[in-house]
Amino acid sequence: MVIQPIIDLVSLCAQKGIKNAILSPGSRCAPITLAFARHPEIKCRTVSDERTAAFIALGMAQQLEKPVALVCTSGSAAYNYAPAVAEAYFQQIPLLVITADRPAEWIDQWDGQTIRQSQIYGNHVKGSFDFPDEFSYADKVWHALRLVNEAINLANQYPAGPVHLNIPLREPFYPEDGEQFEFKAVKNIEIFSTESLISSSQETQLEEKLKSFQKILIIPGQQRPNAEIQESIDLLASSGKAVVVTDTISNLQSGHTISFHDHFIGHTSIQQQLQPDLIISFGKSIISKSLKLFLRNTQAAHWHIQNAGYSPDTYQSLTTIIHTAPKNFLEFLNLKLSENRAYFNRWKSLDDMVKENLSNALDKANFGEYKAISKVLKATPDHAKIHLANSMSVRYVNFLGLRNQEIICNRGTSGIDGSNSTAVGCTFTTKAPVTLITGDMAFFYDRNAFWHNYAMPNLRIVILNNHAGGIFRLIDGPAKQPELEEFFETNQALTAANLAKDFGFEYITAHDDESLEIGLNEFYNESINPKILEITTESPKNAEILKKIKEMVTTSL
Repeated sequence: MVIQPIIDLVSLCAQKGIKNAILSPGSRCAPITLAFARHPEIKCRTVSDERTAAFIALGMAQQLEKPVALVCTSGSAAYNYAPAVAEAYFQQIPLLVITADRPAEWIDQWDGQTIRQSQIYGNHVKGSFDFPDEFSYADKVWHALRLVNEAINLANQYPAGPVHLNIPLREPFYPEDGEQFEFKAVKNIEIFSTESLISSSQETQLEEKLKSFQKILIIPGQQRPNAEIQESIDLLASSGKAVVVTDTISNLQSGHTISFHDHFIGHTSIQQQLQPDLIISFGKSIISKSLKLFLRNTQAAHWHIQNAGYSPDTYQSLTTIIHTAPKNFLEFLNLKLSENRAYFNRWKSLDDMVKENLSNALDKANFGEYKAISKVLKATPDHAKIHLANSMSVRYVNFLGLRNQEIICNRGTSGIDGSNSTAVGCTFTTKAPVTLITGDMAFFYDRNAFWHNYAMPNLRIVILNNHAGGIFRLIDGPAKQPELEEFFETNQALTAANLAKDFGFEYITAHDDESLEIGLNEFYNESINPKILEITTESPKNAEILKKIKEMVTTSL
Protein backbone atom coordinates (compact mmCIF):
# COMPACT_ATOMS: atom_id res chain seq x y z
CA MET A 1 0.00 0.00 0.00
CA VAL A 2 1.38 3.41 -1.01
CA ILE A 3 1.75 5.81 1.94
CA GLN A 4 0.70 9.18 0.52
CA PRO A 5 2.56 11.32 3.14
CA ILE A 6 5.83 9.68 2.00
CA ILE A 7 5.01 10.59 -1.59
CA ASP A 8 4.13 14.12 -0.46
CA LEU A 9 7.49 14.30 1.34
CA VAL A 10 9.28 13.66 -1.94
CA SER A 11 7.03 16.13 -3.80
CA LEU A 12 7.94 18.77 -1.25
CA CYS A 13 11.66 18.00 -1.67
CA ALA A 14 11.30 18.69 -5.41
CA GLN A 15 9.31 21.88 -4.78
CA LYS A 16 12.07 23.10 -2.47
CA GLY A 17 14.80 22.53 -5.05
CA ILE A 18 16.15 19.13 -4.00
CA LYS A 19 16.82 17.55 -7.38
CA ASN A 20 19.33 14.84 -6.39
CA ALA A 21 19.09 11.83 -4.09
CA ILE A 22 21.57 9.12 -3.16
CA LEU A 23 19.77 5.90 -2.21
CA SER A 24 21.20 2.83 -0.49
CA PRO A 25 19.31 -0.47 -0.96
CA GLY A 26 17.14 -1.86 1.82
CA SER A 27 13.69 -3.24 2.46
CA ARG A 28 12.26 -1.04 5.21
CA CYS A 29 13.17 2.08 3.25
CA ALA A 30 11.40 0.76 0.13
CA PRO A 31 8.44 3.21 0.24
CA ILE A 32 10.84 6.17 0.49
CA THR A 33 13.18 4.75 -2.16
CA LEU A 34 10.35 4.12 -4.62
CA ALA A 35 8.89 7.59 -4.11
CA PHE A 36 12.24 9.23 -4.86
CA ALA A 37 13.01 6.88 -7.78
CA ARG A 38 9.63 7.51 -9.42
CA HIS A 39 9.59 11.28 -9.06
CA PRO A 40 10.17 12.78 -12.52
CA GLU A 41 12.15 15.81 -11.27
CA ILE A 42 14.65 14.06 -8.98
CA LYS A 43 17.81 12.37 -10.23
CA CYS A 44 18.47 9.27 -8.13
CA ARG A 45 21.63 7.21 -7.85
CA THR A 46 22.14 3.99 -5.90
CA VAL A 47 25.25 3.50 -3.76
CA SER A 48 25.34 0.35 -1.65
CA ASP A 49 27.89 1.44 0.97
CA GLU A 50 26.15 4.01 3.18
CA ARG A 51 29.40 5.63 4.36
CA THR A 52 30.41 6.16 0.74
CA ALA A 53 26.90 7.26 -0.22
CA ALA A 54 26.90 10.02 2.37
CA PHE A 55 30.25 11.44 1.26
CA ILE A 56 29.14 11.33 -2.39
CA ALA A 57 26.04 13.32 -1.42
CA LEU A 58 28.27 15.74 0.50
CA GLY A 59 30.49 16.21 -2.58
CA MET A 60 27.43 17.02 -4.67
CA ALA A 61 25.80 19.37 -2.16
CA GLN A 62 29.07 21.24 -1.65
CA GLN A 63 29.12 22.16 -5.34
CA LEU A 64 25.38 22.60 -5.89
CA GLU A 65 24.98 24.65 -2.68
CA LYS A 66 21.61 22.92 -2.28
CA PRO A 67 20.62 19.94 -0.13
CA VAL A 68 21.02 16.44 -1.53
CA ALA A 69 18.73 13.76 -0.07
CA LEU A 70 20.15 10.58 1.47
CA VAL A 71 17.96 7.52 2.03
CA CYS A 72 18.88 4.32 3.86
CA THR A 73 17.22 1.44 5.67
CA SER A 74 17.02 0.92 9.43
CA GLY A 75 19.73 -0.29 11.81
CA SER A 76 23.49 0.16 11.44
CA ALA A 77 23.01 1.58 7.92
CA ALA A 78 22.12 4.90 9.54
CA TYR A 79 25.29 4.93 11.66
CA ASN A 80 27.42 4.61 8.52
CA TYR A 81 26.25 8.08 7.50
CA ALA A 82 27.79 9.60 10.65
CA PRO A 83 31.31 10.57 9.41
CA ALA A 84 29.92 12.47 6.42
CA VAL A 85 27.17 14.04 8.52
CA ALA A 86 29.78 15.42 10.94
CA GLU A 87 31.88 16.69 8.03
CA ALA A 88 28.85 18.39 6.48
CA TYR A 89 27.99 20.00 9.81
CA PHE A 90 31.39 21.62 10.26
CA GLN A 91 31.75 22.49 6.57
CA GLN A 92 28.24 23.98 6.61
CA ILE A 93 26.99 21.84 3.72
CA PRO A 94 23.23 21.13 3.49
CA LEU A 95 22.08 17.49 3.51
CA LEU A 96 18.65 15.93 4.06
CA VAL A 97 19.41 12.65 5.82
CA ILE A 98 16.40 10.31 5.71
CA THR A 99 16.56 7.05 7.66
CA ALA A 100 13.86 4.37 7.71
CA ASP A 101 13.15 2.97 11.18
CA ARG A 102 11.07 0.43 13.11
CA PRO A 103 7.96 1.78 14.86
CA ALA A 104 8.65 2.86 18.45
CA GLU A 105 7.05 -0.19 20.04
CA TRP A 106 9.67 -2.47 18.41
CA ILE A 107 12.76 -0.61 19.57
CA ASP A 108 14.85 -2.62 22.09
CA GLN A 109 12.85 -5.79 21.39
CA TRP A 110 15.62 -7.77 19.64
CA ASP A 111 13.95 -7.24 16.29
CA GLY A 112 16.25 -7.37 13.26
CA GLN A 113 18.00 -4.23 11.98
CA THR A 114 16.78 -2.22 14.94
CA ILE A 115 18.80 0.31 16.91
CA ARG A 116 17.97 3.59 18.68
CA GLN A 117 17.81 5.92 15.70
CA SER A 118 16.04 8.95 17.11
CA GLN A 119 18.64 11.74 17.59
CA ILE A 120 21.32 9.31 16.33
CA TYR A 121 23.61 12.08 15.00
CA GLY A 122 23.56 14.01 18.27
CA ASN A 123 25.08 17.50 18.09
CA HIS A 124 26.33 17.05 14.52
CA VAL A 125 23.07 17.94 12.79
CA LYS A 126 21.20 21.23 12.83
CA GLY A 127 18.01 19.40 13.74
CA SER A 128 16.49 15.93 14.19
CA PHE A 129 12.88 15.21 13.27
CA ASP A 130 10.80 12.08 13.98
CA PHE A 131 8.14 11.46 11.33
CA PRO A 132 4.70 10.25 12.51
CA ASP A 133 4.19 6.49 12.24
CA GLU A 134 0.49 6.55 11.35
CA PHE A 135 -1.78 8.90 9.41
CA SER A 136 -5.36 8.09 10.41
CA TYR A 137 -5.91 11.71 11.51
CA ALA A 138 -5.66 14.80 9.32
CA ASP A 139 -3.49 16.46 11.96
CA LYS A 140 -0.92 13.65 11.57
CA VAL A 141 -0.64 14.38 7.85
CA TRP A 142 -0.33 18.10 8.57
CA HIS A 143 2.33 17.33 11.19
CA ALA A 144 4.34 15.20 8.77
CA LEU A 145 4.48 17.87 6.06
CA ARG A 146 5.19 20.59 8.62
CA LEU A 147 8.25 18.61 9.79
CA VAL A 148 9.55 18.22 6.23
CA ASN A 149 9.16 21.97 5.64
CA GLU A 150 10.99 22.72 8.89
CA ALA A 151 13.79 20.25 8.14
CA ILE A 152 14.59 21.47 4.62
CA ASN A 153 14.27 25.14 5.57
CA LEU A 154 16.66 24.55 8.47
CA ALA A 155 19.19 22.79 6.23
CA ASN A 156 19.26 25.84 3.95
CA GLN A 157 19.31 28.57 6.60
CA TYR A 158 22.69 30.20 7.33
CA PRO A 159 24.86 28.48 8.30
CA ALA A 160 23.71 25.60 6.11
CA GLY A 161 24.12 22.05 7.36
CA PRO A 162 22.70 18.53 7.62
CA VAL A 163 19.31 17.70 9.11
CA HIS A 164 17.95 14.26 10.03
CA LEU A 165 14.46 12.95 9.29
CA ASN A 166 13.78 9.56 10.92
CA ILE A 167 10.78 7.73 9.47
CA PRO A 168 9.24 4.72 11.28
CA LEU A 169 7.51 2.40 8.81
CA ARG A 170 5.23 -0.63 9.12
CA GLU A 171 4.66 -3.37 6.61
CA PRO A 172 3.62 -3.67 3.85
CA PHE A 173 6.53 -1.76 2.31
CA TYR A 174 5.73 -2.30 -1.36
CA PRO A 175 2.82 -1.06 -3.51
CA GLU A 176 0.31 -3.45 -5.04
CA ASP A 177 0.56 -4.26 -8.76
CA GLY A 178 -0.69 -1.32 -10.76
CA GLU A 179 -0.81 1.03 -7.77
CA GLN A 180 0.16 4.54 -8.87
CA PHE A 181 2.20 7.20 -7.07
CA GLU A 182 0.37 10.53 -7.10
CA PHE A 183 2.89 13.38 -7.00
CA LYS A 184 1.02 16.60 -6.36
CA ALA A 185 1.81 20.08 -5.15
CA VAL A 186 1.79 20.28 -1.36
CA LYS A 187 2.03 23.11 1.14
CA ASN A 188 5.48 24.70 0.85
CA ILE A 189 6.45 27.01 3.71
CA GLU A 190 9.05 29.37 2.24
CA ILE A 191 11.67 31.49 3.98
CA PHE A 192 12.91 34.70 2.43
CA SER A 193 16.18 35.75 4.03
CA THR A 194 17.58 39.24 3.72
CA GLU A 195 21.26 40.06 3.88
CA SER A 196 22.47 41.80 7.03
CA LEU A 197 23.72 45.26 6.08
CA ILE A 198 25.87 47.63 8.10
CA SER A 199 23.76 50.63 9.11
CA SER A 200 25.10 54.16 8.88
CA SER A 201 25.39 54.41 12.67
CA GLN A 202 27.29 51.11 12.79
CA GLU A 203 29.60 52.33 10.03
CA THR A 204 30.37 55.40 12.12
CA GLN A 205 31.20 53.25 15.18
CA LEU A 206 33.38 50.85 13.16
CA GLU A 207 35.18 53.69 11.40
CA GLU A 208 36.03 55.22 14.77
CA LYS A 209 37.36 51.87 16.04
CA LEU A 210 39.46 51.37 12.92
CA LYS A 211 41.39 54.56 13.71
CA SER A 212 43.07 52.65 16.57
CA PHE A 213 44.66 50.12 14.20
CA GLN A 214 47.51 50.63 11.75
CA LYS A 215 48.61 47.07 10.92
CA ILE A 216 45.61 45.09 9.68
CA LEU A 217 45.82 41.39 8.84
CA ILE A 218 42.94 39.73 6.97
CA ILE A 219 42.60 35.94 7.27
CA PRO A 220 40.05 34.29 4.97
CA GLY A 221 39.13 30.74 6.01
CA GLN A 222 37.87 27.86 3.90
CA GLN A 223 35.23 28.86 1.35
CA ARG A 224 34.28 28.51 -2.28
CA PRO A 225 35.65 30.90 -4.92
CA ASN A 226 33.85 34.24 -4.91
CA ALA A 227 34.61 36.84 -7.57
CA GLU A 228 33.22 39.79 -5.56
CA ILE A 229 35.24 38.94 -2.46
CA GLN A 230 38.33 38.32 -4.58
CA GLU A 231 38.02 41.77 -6.14
CA SER A 232 37.69 43.43 -2.73
CA ILE A 233 40.65 41.69 -1.06
CA ASP A 234 42.85 42.25 -4.12
CA LEU A 235 42.04 45.95 -3.95
CA LEU A 236 42.79 46.08 -0.22
CA ALA A 237 46.10 44.25 -0.66
CA SER A 238 47.29 45.95 -3.85
CA SER A 239 46.69 49.37 -2.31
CA GLY A 240 48.63 48.38 0.83
CA LYS A 241 45.65 49.00 3.11
CA ALA A 242 45.81 45.51 4.61
CA VAL A 243 47.77 42.27 4.42
CA VAL A 244 45.68 39.32 3.23
CA VAL A 245 47.06 35.87 4.13
CA THR A 246 45.47 33.07 2.11
CA ASP A 247 45.66 29.32 2.67
CA THR A 248 44.92 27.26 -0.42
CA ILE A 249 41.44 26.26 0.87
CA SER A 250 40.38 29.91 1.04
CA ASN A 251 40.15 29.88 -2.78
CA LEU A 252 41.16 33.55 -2.67
CA GLN A 253 44.87 33.36 -3.50
CA SER A 254 46.19 35.88 -6.01
CA GLY A 255 49.35 37.78 -6.85
CA HIS A 256 48.36 40.37 -4.24
CA THR A 257 47.80 38.00 -1.29
CA ILE A 258 50.35 36.23 0.92
CA SER A 259 50.39 32.56 -0.13
CA PHE A 260 53.78 31.21 1.02
CA HIS A 261 53.42 32.12 4.72
CA ASP A 262 53.72 28.50 5.88
CA HIS A 263 57.44 28.68 5.07
CA PHE A 264 58.29 31.73 7.19
CA ILE A 265 55.57 32.47 9.74
CA GLY A 266 56.92 29.90 12.23
CA HIS A 267 60.33 31.58 12.52
CA THR A 268 60.44 33.53 15.78
CA SER A 269 63.27 35.75 14.52
CA ILE A 270 60.96 37.49 12.05
CA GLN A 271 57.60 37.26 13.81
CA GLN A 272 57.94 40.54 15.69
CA GLN A 273 58.04 42.61 12.51
CA LEU A 274 54.87 40.87 11.26
CA GLN A 275 52.71 41.45 14.37
CA PRO A 276 49.30 42.94 13.53
CA ASP A 277 47.15 45.38 15.52
CA LEU A 278 43.92 43.90 14.19
CA ILE A 279 43.01 40.49 12.77
CA ILE A 280 39.93 40.37 10.54
CA SER A 281 38.69 36.89 9.63
CA PHE A 282 35.84 35.41 7.64
CA GLY A 283 35.09 31.97 6.26
CA LYS A 284 35.81 28.74 8.12
CA SER A 285 39.06 27.00 9.15
CA ILE A 286 42.63 27.51 7.95
CA ILE A 287 45.25 24.79 7.37
CA SER A 288 48.51 26.29 8.57
CA LYS A 289 49.30 25.33 12.17
CA SER A 290 52.20 27.82 12.16
CA LEU A 291 49.83 30.62 11.20
CA LYS A 292 47.34 29.63 13.91
CA LEU A 293 50.08 29.61 16.55
CA PHE A 294 51.37 32.98 15.34
CA LEU A 295 47.89 34.51 15.57
CA ARG A 296 47.29 33.02 19.03
CA ASN A 297 50.47 34.64 20.29
CA THR A 298 49.73 38.15 19.06
CA GLN A 299 48.28 40.92 21.22
CA ALA A 300 45.99 41.99 18.38
CA ALA A 301 42.25 42.43 18.53
CA HIS A 302 40.24 40.03 16.39
CA TRP A 303 37.06 40.82 14.43
CA HIS A 304 35.17 37.95 12.79
CA ILE A 305 32.74 38.61 9.95
CA GLN A 306 29.81 36.32 9.09
CA ASN A 307 26.10 36.65 8.34
CA ALA A 308 24.83 35.02 11.52
CA GLY A 309 25.35 32.12 13.91
CA TYR A 310 28.05 30.95 16.29
CA SER A 311 31.59 32.31 15.83
CA PRO A 312 34.51 30.25 17.23
CA ASP A 313 37.41 32.01 18.96
CA THR A 314 40.05 30.15 16.92
CA TYR A 315 42.90 32.55 17.68
CA GLN A 316 41.99 33.13 21.35
CA SER A 317 41.70 36.88 20.80
CA LEU A 318 38.15 37.38 19.51
CA THR A 319 36.87 40.83 20.48
CA THR A 320 34.13 41.62 17.97
CA ILE A 321 31.64 39.59 15.90
CA ILE A 322 30.11 41.50 13.00
CA HIS A 323 26.99 39.96 11.49
CA THR A 324 27.08 40.97 7.86
CA ALA A 325 28.12 39.42 4.55
CA PRO A 326 31.93 39.45 4.17
CA LYS A 327 31.69 41.17 0.79
CA ASN A 328 29.76 44.07 2.39
CA PHE A 329 32.35 44.51 5.13
CA LEU A 330 35.29 44.30 2.72
CA GLU A 331 33.73 47.02 0.55
CA PHE A 332 33.38 49.14 3.70
CA LEU A 333 37.06 48.55 4.56
CA ASN A 334 38.18 49.63 1.11
CA LEU A 335 36.42 52.95 1.64
CA LYS A 336 37.65 53.57 5.18
CA LEU A 337 41.22 52.23 5.47
CA SER A 338 44.39 54.16 4.73
CA GLU A 339 47.58 52.74 3.23
CA ASN A 340 50.30 51.20 5.36
CA ARG A 341 52.85 50.21 2.76
CA ALA A 342 55.58 49.55 5.31
CA TYR A 343 53.59 46.78 7.01
CA PHE A 344 52.40 45.33 3.71
CA ASN A 345 55.93 45.34 2.25
CA ARG A 346 57.34 43.37 5.20
CA TRP A 347 54.99 40.49 4.43
CA LYS A 348 55.22 40.78 0.66
CA SER A 349 59.03 40.82 0.51
CA LEU A 350 59.16 37.59 2.57
CA ASP A 351 56.48 36.00 0.43
CA ASP A 352 58.27 36.90 -2.82
CA MET A 353 61.59 35.66 -1.49
CA VAL A 354 60.11 32.30 -0.49
CA LYS A 355 58.39 31.95 -3.85
CA GLU A 356 61.69 32.38 -5.69
CA ASN A 357 63.68 30.18 -3.30
CA LEU A 358 61.07 27.41 -3.37
CA SER A 359 61.11 27.24 -7.14
CA ASN A 360 64.92 26.90 -7.12
CA ALA A 361 64.84 24.33 -4.31
CA LEU A 362 62.29 22.15 -6.09
CA ASP A 363 64.35 22.22 -9.30
CA LYS A 364 67.37 20.92 -7.38
CA ALA A 365 65.49 18.43 -5.21
CA ASN A 366 65.54 14.68 -5.64
CA PHE A 367 62.39 12.98 -6.87
CA GLY A 368 59.76 12.61 -4.15
CA GLU A 369 56.19 13.55 -3.26
CA TYR A 370 56.87 17.28 -2.93
CA LYS A 371 58.45 17.65 -6.36
CA ALA A 372 55.90 15.30 -7.94
CA ILE A 373 52.94 17.30 -6.64
CA SER A 374 54.52 20.49 -7.95
CA LYS A 375 54.71 18.94 -11.44
CA VAL A 376 51.14 17.58 -11.23
CA LEU A 377 49.75 20.99 -10.30
CA LYS A 378 51.53 22.64 -13.22
CA ALA A 379 49.89 20.12 -15.57
CA THR A 380 46.39 20.50 -14.06
CA PRO A 381 44.09 22.70 -16.18
CA ASP A 382 43.07 26.03 -14.62
CA HIS A 383 39.36 25.19 -14.97
CA ALA A 384 39.75 21.92 -13.06
CA LYS A 385 38.49 21.34 -9.54
CA ILE A 386 41.11 19.89 -7.19
CA HIS A 387 40.06 17.67 -4.28
CA LEU A 388 42.72 17.19 -1.64
CA ALA A 389 42.85 14.40 0.92
CA ASN A 390 43.96 15.34 4.42
CA SER A 391 47.39 14.72 5.97
CA MET A 392 50.20 15.50 3.51
CA SER A 393 48.24 16.05 0.27
CA VAL A 394 46.59 19.26 1.43
CA ARG A 395 49.77 20.43 3.17
CA TYR A 396 51.96 19.99 0.09
CA VAL A 397 49.54 22.04 -1.99
CA ASN A 398 49.41 24.70 0.71
CA PHE A 399 53.22 24.86 0.78
CA LEU A 400 53.23 25.38 -2.99
CA GLY A 401 51.26 28.61 -2.80
CA LEU A 402 49.17 30.30 -5.47
CA ARG A 403 46.48 28.20 -7.20
CA ASN A 404 44.04 29.10 -9.96
CA GLN A 405 41.84 26.01 -9.61
CA GLU A 406 39.03 25.62 -7.07
CA ILE A 407 40.44 23.74 -4.07
CA ILE A 408 38.16 21.39 -2.15
CA CYS A 409 39.09 19.51 1.01
CA ASN A 410 37.18 17.90 3.88
CA ARG A 411 38.54 20.25 6.54
CA GLY A 412 35.37 20.21 8.63
CA THR A 413 36.69 17.27 10.66
CA SER A 414 39.98 16.89 8.72
CA GLY A 415 39.72 13.10 8.56
CA ILE A 416 41.02 10.85 5.81
CA ASP A 417 37.70 9.03 5.35
CA GLY A 418 35.52 9.98 2.41
CA SER A 419 38.05 11.84 0.24
CA ASN A 420 37.47 9.58 -2.78
CA SER A 421 33.70 9.64 -2.35
CA THR A 422 33.53 13.42 -2.02
CA ALA A 423 35.46 13.79 -5.28
CA VAL A 424 33.14 11.28 -6.96
CA GLY A 425 30.15 13.35 -5.83
CA CYS A 426 31.77 16.42 -7.37
CA THR A 427 32.08 14.65 -10.75
CA PHE A 428 28.29 14.18 -10.76
CA THR A 429 27.82 17.98 -10.76
CA THR A 430 30.29 19.17 -13.41
CA LYS A 431 31.90 18.33 -16.74
CA ALA A 432 35.15 20.06 -15.72
CA PRO A 433 38.10 17.84 -14.81
CA VAL A 434 37.99 16.78 -11.16
CA THR A 435 41.43 15.88 -9.80
CA LEU A 436 41.76 14.04 -6.51
CA ILE A 437 45.23 14.24 -4.94
CA THR A 438 45.46 11.71 -2.15
CA GLY A 439 47.80 9.58 -0.10
CA ASP A 440 47.68 5.79 -0.20
CA MET A 441 46.11 5.46 3.27
CA ALA A 442 43.20 7.77 2.46
CA PHE A 443 42.75 6.25 -0.99
CA PHE A 444 42.51 2.61 0.08
CA TYR A 445 40.44 3.51 3.14
CA ASP A 446 37.68 4.79 0.83
CA ARG A 447 37.92 2.37 -2.10
CA ASN A 448 34.15 1.72 -2.10
CA ALA A 449 33.75 5.21 -3.56
CA PHE A 450 33.95 3.58 -7.00
CA TRP A 451 31.55 0.70 -6.25
CA HIS A 452 28.55 1.96 -8.22
CA ASN A 453 27.30 2.02 -11.80
CA TYR A 454 27.73 5.66 -12.80
CA ALA A 455 30.18 7.13 -15.30
CA MET A 456 32.95 9.46 -14.10
CA PRO A 457 34.95 10.24 -17.27
CA ASN A 458 36.18 13.55 -15.84
CA LEU A 459 37.74 12.01 -12.70
CA ARG A 460 41.53 12.01 -12.37
CA ILE A 461 43.20 10.51 -9.29
CA VAL A 462 46.78 11.15 -8.24
CA ILE A 463 47.93 8.76 -5.50
CA LEU A 464 51.04 9.52 -3.45
CA ASN A 465 51.87 5.95 -2.50
CA ASN A 466 54.71 5.77 0.01
CA HIS A 467 53.16 2.60 1.49
CA ALA A 468 52.68 4.34 4.85
CA GLY A 469 51.13 7.27 6.70
CA GLY A 470 54.11 9.50 5.94
CA ILE A 471 52.87 12.50 7.93
CA PHE A 472 53.86 10.76 11.17
CA ARG A 473 57.54 11.13 10.21
CA LEU A 474 57.03 14.88 10.23
CA ILE A 475 55.45 15.08 13.69
CA ASP A 476 58.06 15.19 16.44
CA GLY A 477 56.18 12.93 18.84
CA PRO A 478 55.65 9.75 16.76
CA ALA A 479 58.76 10.34 14.64
CA LYS A 480 60.97 9.78 17.70
CA GLN A 481 59.27 6.58 18.83
CA PRO A 482 60.65 3.07 18.06
CA GLU A 483 57.05 2.02 17.29
CA LEU A 484 56.78 4.58 14.44
CA GLU A 485 56.59 2.20 11.48
CA GLU A 486 54.22 -0.42 12.90
CA PHE A 487 51.84 1.60 15.03
CA PHE A 488 51.80 5.09 13.47
CA GLU A 489 52.86 4.90 9.83
CA THR A 490 51.05 1.53 9.49
CA ASN A 491 53.08 0.21 6.58
CA GLN A 492 51.05 -1.42 3.81
CA ALA A 493 52.03 -3.08 0.51
CA LEU A 494 49.03 -2.25 -1.71
CA THR A 495 49.15 -0.59 -5.11
CA ALA A 496 46.17 0.68 -7.09
CA ALA A 497 46.76 -1.64 -10.05
CA ASN A 498 44.18 -4.26 -9.06
CA LEU A 499 41.62 -1.64 -8.06
CA ALA A 500 42.01 0.07 -11.43
CA LYS A 501 41.44 -3.26 -13.16
CA ASP A 502 38.39 -4.06 -11.02
CA PHE A 503 36.69 -0.75 -11.79
CA GLY A 504 37.89 -0.29 -15.37
CA PHE A 505 40.10 2.76 -14.72
CA GLU A 506 43.07 3.70 -16.88
CA TYR A 507 46.20 3.19 -14.79
CA ILE A 508 49.58 4.94 -14.96
CA THR A 509 52.56 4.60 -12.64
CA ALA A 510 55.49 6.94 -11.99
CA HIS A 511 58.60 6.54 -9.86
CA ASP A 512 60.93 9.27 -11.13
CA ASP A 513 60.90 12.59 -13.02
CA GLU A 514 60.93 10.98 -16.46
CA SER A 515 58.10 8.48 -15.86
CA LEU A 516 56.01 11.23 -14.22
CA GLU A 517 56.40 13.54 -17.20
CA ILE A 518 55.43 10.70 -19.56
CA GLY A 519 52.42 9.88 -17.40
CA LEU A 520 51.24 13.49 -17.29
CA ASN A 521 51.46 13.92 -21.08
CA GLU A 522 48.05 12.34 -21.68
CA PHE A 523 46.63 12.33 -18.16
CA TYR A 524 44.18 15.17 -18.81
CA ASN A 525 43.18 14.11 -22.32
CA GLU A 526 39.49 13.23 -22.59
CA SER A 527 38.65 9.58 -21.95
CA ILE A 528 35.68 7.30 -21.40
CA ASN A 529 36.97 6.05 -18.06
CA PRO A 530 38.60 7.74 -15.05
CA LYS A 531 42.39 7.70 -14.79
CA ILE A 532 44.71 6.90 -11.90
CA LEU A 533 48.29 8.17 -11.72
CA GLU A 534 50.09 6.34 -8.91
CA ILE A 535 53.34 7.99 -7.80
CA THR A 536 55.54 5.60 -5.85
CA THR A 537 58.03 6.99 -3.33
CA GLU A 538 59.61 6.07 0.01
CA SER A 539 58.36 7.63 3.24
CA PRO A 540 61.80 8.21 4.87
CA LYS A 541 63.14 9.89 1.72
CA ASN A 542 60.07 12.14 1.44
CA ALA A 543 60.67 13.37 4.98
CA GLU A 544 64.33 14.08 4.19
CA ILE A 545 63.48 15.93 0.98
CA LEU A 546 60.84 18.07 2.69
CA LYS A 547 63.25 18.99 5.47
CA LYS A 548 66.01 19.88 3.01
CA ILE A 549 63.70 22.03 0.86
CA LYS A 550 62.46 23.89 3.94
CA GLU A 551 66.05 24.63 4.93
CA MET A 552 66.94 25.83 1.42
CA VAL A 553 63.88 28.08 1.28
CA THR A 554 64.37 29.75 4.66
CA THR A 555 68.16 30.08 4.77
CA SER A 556 68.13 33.57 3.28
CA LEU A 557 65.28 34.79 5.48
